[in-house]
Amino acid sequence: MEDSQKIEPNKQNGQNQKGGGQNRPGGFGGQRYGNRNPNMRGQGRQGRPGEGESEFYEKVVQVNRVSKKTQGGDKRSLSVIVVVGDKKGKVGVGLGKAADVQSAVAKASTYAKKHMITVPLKDNRTIPHEVYFKLGAAKVLLKPAPKGTGVIAGGAVRVVVEAAGISDIVSKSLGTKNQASNVYATLQALTLLKHKNFIKKSG
Repeated sequence: MEDSQKIEPNKQNGQNQKGGGQNRPGGFGGQRYGNRNPNMRGQGRQGRPGEGESEFYEKVVQVNRVSKKTQGGDKRSLSVIVVVGDKKGKVGVGLGKAADVQSAVAKASTYAKKHMITVPLKDNRTIPHEVYFKLGAAKVLLKPAPKGTGVIAGGAVRVVVEAAGISDIVSKSLGTKNQASNVYATLQALTLLKHKNFIKKSG
Protein backbone atom coordinates (compact mmCIF):
# COMPACT_ATOMS: atom_id res chain seq x y z
CA MET A 1 0.00 0.00 0.00
CA GLU A 2 2.83 2.35 0.76
CA ASP A 3 4.40 1.76 -2.67
CA SER A 4 1.13 2.48 -4.44
CA GLN A 5 0.68 5.67 -2.51
CA LYS A 6 4.13 6.83 -3.52
CA ILE A 7 3.60 6.11 -7.20
CA GLU A 8 0.32 8.03 -7.57
CA PRO A 9 1.80 11.46 -6.83
CA ASN A 10 4.54 10.75 -9.40
CA LYS A 11 1.86 10.04 -12.04
CA GLN A 12 0.15 13.28 -11.23
CA ASN A 13 3.41 15.19 -11.46
CA GLY A 14 4.12 13.57 -14.84
CA GLN A 15 0.73 14.68 -16.16
CA ASN A 16 1.29 18.20 -14.93
CA GLN A 17 4.68 18.32 -16.59
CA LYS A 18 3.25 17.19 -19.95
CA GLY A 19 0.47 19.73 -19.92
CA GLY A 20 2.52 22.52 -18.43
CA GLY A 21 5.05 22.64 -21.27
CA GLN A 22 2.62 24.55 -23.50
CA ASN A 23 1.96 27.26 -20.93
CA ARG A 24 5.58 27.90 -19.99
CA PRO A 25 7.36 30.78 -21.79
CA GLY A 26 9.48 29.39 -24.58
CA GLY A 27 7.63 26.05 -24.47
CA PHE A 28 6.21 24.10 -27.41
CA GLY A 29 3.40 26.55 -27.98
CA GLY A 30 5.69 29.56 -27.84
CA GLN A 31 8.26 28.07 -30.21
CA ARG A 32 5.62 27.09 -32.78
CA TYR A 33 3.71 30.33 -33.08
CA GLY A 34 6.00 32.86 -31.39
CA ASN A 35 4.21 36.21 -31.20
CA ARG A 36 1.91 35.39 -34.12
CA ASN A 37 -1.75 34.66 -33.74
CA PRO A 38 -2.47 31.00 -34.65
CA ASN A 39 -5.83 32.00 -36.13
CA MET A 40 -4.11 34.17 -38.77
CA ARG A 41 -2.15 31.32 -40.36
CA GLY A 42 -2.63 31.00 -44.13
CA GLN A 43 -4.02 34.53 -44.56
CA GLY A 44 -0.76 36.18 -45.59
CA ARG A 45 -1.13 35.67 -49.36
CA GLN A 46 -4.83 36.45 -49.35
CA GLY A 47 -4.24 39.81 -47.74
CA ARG A 48 -1.86 41.05 -50.43
CA PRO A 49 -3.53 43.54 -52.77
CA GLY A 50 -3.83 42.58 -56.41
CA GLU A 51 -3.43 38.85 -55.90
CA GLY A 52 -6.15 36.29 -56.63
CA GLU A 53 -8.07 38.68 -58.88
CA SER A 54 -8.94 37.52 -62.39
CA GLU A 55 -10.11 39.52 -65.38
CA PHE A 56 -12.14 36.55 -66.64
CA TYR A 57 -15.62 35.43 -65.66
CA GLU A 58 -15.71 31.70 -64.89
CA LYS A 59 -18.75 29.50 -64.42
CA VAL A 60 -18.91 25.74 -63.81
CA VAL A 61 -21.71 24.34 -65.96
CA GLN A 62 -21.58 20.62 -65.28
CA VAL A 63 -19.77 18.18 -62.97
CA ASN A 64 -19.87 14.46 -63.76
CA ARG A 65 -18.35 11.45 -62.02
CA VAL A 66 -16.36 9.24 -64.38
CA SER A 67 -15.34 5.65 -63.62
CA LYS A 68 -12.76 3.75 -65.64
CA LYS A 69 -12.13 0.04 -65.13
CA THR A 70 -8.45 -0.89 -64.89
CA GLN A 71 -6.46 -3.93 -63.87
CA GLY A 72 -6.07 -2.60 -60.35
CA GLY A 73 -9.75 -1.77 -59.99
CA ASP A 74 -12.06 1.11 -60.81
CA LYS A 75 -10.35 4.45 -61.32
CA ARG A 76 -12.75 7.24 -60.41
CA SER A 77 -12.37 10.85 -61.48
CA LEU A 78 -14.42 14.00 -62.07
CA SER A 79 -15.25 15.64 -65.40
CA VAL A 80 -16.00 19.37 -65.30
CA ILE A 81 -17.19 21.79 -67.99
CA VAL A 82 -16.27 25.44 -67.41
CA VAL A 83 -17.27 28.55 -69.38
CA VAL A 84 -14.78 31.43 -69.36
CA GLY A 85 -15.24 34.92 -70.78
CA ASP A 86 -14.08 38.51 -70.39
CA LYS A 87 -17.57 39.99 -70.92
CA LYS A 88 -16.09 42.07 -73.72
CA GLY A 89 -16.68 39.77 -76.68
CA LYS A 90 -14.45 36.79 -75.87
CA VAL A 91 -15.68 33.45 -74.57
CA GLY A 92 -14.41 29.88 -74.37
CA VAL A 93 -15.46 26.45 -73.09
CA GLY A 94 -13.16 23.91 -71.49
CA LEU A 95 -13.41 20.31 -70.29
CA GLY A 96 -11.20 19.13 -67.44
CA LYS A 97 -10.74 15.74 -65.78
CA ALA A 98 -9.03 15.11 -62.44
CA ALA A 99 -9.37 13.25 -59.17
CA ASP A 100 -10.75 16.33 -57.35
CA VAL A 101 -13.01 19.18 -58.38
CA GLN A 102 -10.46 21.95 -57.88
CA SER A 103 -7.88 20.39 -60.20
CA ALA A 104 -10.53 19.58 -62.82
CA VAL A 105 -11.81 23.17 -62.79
CA ALA A 106 -8.26 24.50 -63.13
CA LYS A 107 -7.60 22.28 -66.17
CA ALA A 108 -10.90 23.21 -67.82
CA SER A 109 -10.35 26.92 -67.17
CA THR A 110 -6.84 26.81 -68.65
CA TYR A 111 -8.09 25.06 -71.79
CA ALA A 112 -10.99 27.51 -72.21
CA LYS A 113 -8.68 30.53 -71.94
CA LYS A 114 -6.38 29.11 -74.63
CA HIS A 115 -9.29 28.43 -77.04
CA MET A 116 -11.42 31.56 -76.74
CA ILE A 117 -13.40 32.93 -79.67
CA THR A 118 -14.21 36.55 -80.47
CA VAL A 119 -17.91 37.39 -80.76
CA PRO A 120 -18.88 40.45 -82.85
CA LEU A 121 -21.20 42.65 -80.80
CA LYS A 122 -23.62 45.30 -82.02
CA ASP A 123 -23.49 48.43 -79.84
CA ASN A 124 -21.55 46.30 -77.30
CA ARG A 125 -24.78 44.71 -76.07
CA THR A 126 -26.35 42.29 -78.60
CA ILE A 127 -25.53 40.12 -81.61
CA PRO A 128 -25.60 41.60 -85.15
CA HIS A 129 -28.04 39.09 -86.66
CA GLU A 130 -30.05 35.93 -86.05
CA VAL A 131 -28.24 32.60 -86.05
CA TYR A 132 -29.29 28.95 -85.78
CA PHE A 133 -27.04 25.97 -85.12
CA LYS A 134 -27.59 22.25 -84.66
CA LEU A 135 -25.03 20.06 -82.89
CA GLY A 136 -26.14 16.47 -82.43
CA ALA A 137 -29.41 16.57 -80.54
CA ALA A 138 -28.89 20.19 -79.46
CA LYS A 139 -30.57 22.97 -81.45
CA VAL A 140 -29.95 26.60 -80.49
CA LEU A 141 -31.57 29.72 -81.95
CA LEU A 142 -30.14 33.16 -81.10
CA LYS A 143 -31.85 36.44 -82.00
CA PRO A 144 -30.77 40.06 -81.47
CA ALA A 145 -32.94 42.10 -79.12
CA PRO A 146 -33.59 45.82 -78.57
CA LYS A 147 -31.96 47.68 -75.71
CA GLY A 148 -33.39 46.86 -72.30
CA THR A 149 -34.64 43.38 -73.24
CA GLY A 150 -32.06 41.55 -71.15
CA VAL A 151 -30.91 37.97 -71.55
CA ILE A 152 -33.87 35.71 -72.33
CA ALA A 153 -32.21 32.31 -72.38
CA GLY A 154 -32.01 28.99 -70.61
CA GLY A 155 -29.34 27.99 -68.11
CA ALA A 156 -26.60 26.70 -70.43
CA VAL A 157 -27.15 29.31 -73.15
CA ARG A 158 -27.35 32.11 -70.58
CA VAL A 159 -23.96 31.26 -69.12
CA VAL A 160 -22.23 31.42 -72.51
CA VAL A 161 -23.83 34.66 -73.75
CA GLU A 162 -23.31 36.44 -70.42
CA ALA A 163 -19.64 35.40 -70.38
CA ALA A 164 -19.30 36.88 -73.87
CA GLY A 165 -20.72 40.20 -72.67
CA ILE A 166 -24.09 40.02 -74.44
CA SER A 167 -26.71 41.88 -72.40
CA ASP A 168 -29.69 41.87 -74.81
CA ILE A 169 -30.60 38.63 -76.61
CA VAL A 170 -33.47 36.21 -77.16
CA SER A 171 -32.67 32.52 -77.49
CA LYS A 172 -34.41 29.16 -77.67
CA SER A 173 -33.11 25.66 -77.01
CA LEU A 174 -35.16 23.51 -79.37
CA GLY A 175 -33.50 20.13 -78.85
CA THR A 176 -32.04 18.25 -75.93
CA LYS A 177 -31.89 19.56 -72.38
CA ASN A 178 -28.35 18.32 -71.86
CA GLN A 179 -26.30 21.18 -70.45
CA ALA A 180 -23.02 20.20 -72.11
CA SER A 181 -24.56 19.82 -75.57
CA ASN A 182 -26.32 23.19 -75.35
CA VAL A 183 -23.12 24.91 -74.19
CA TYR A 184 -21.11 23.64 -77.16
CA ALA A 185 -23.97 24.35 -79.58
CA THR A 186 -24.22 27.93 -78.32
CA LEU A 187 -20.47 28.42 -78.67
CA GLN A 188 -20.55 27.13 -82.26
CA ALA A 189 -23.53 29.36 -83.03
CA LEU A 190 -21.58 32.40 -81.85
CA THR A 191 -18.72 31.51 -84.22
CA LEU A 192 -21.14 31.87 -87.16
CA LEU A 193 -21.85 35.51 -86.33
CA LYS A 194 -20.51 38.10 -88.74
CA HIS A 195 -19.85 41.75 -88.06
CA LYS A 196 -22.47 44.19 -89.36
CA ASN A 197 -19.92 45.88 -91.66
CA PHE A 198 -19.15 42.53 -93.30
CA ILE A 199 -22.88 41.88 -93.78
CA LYS A 200 -23.34 45.20 -95.56
CA LYS A 201 -20.40 44.56 -97.91
CA SER A 202 -21.49 41.03 -98.76
CA GLY A 203 -25.08 42.15 -99.28
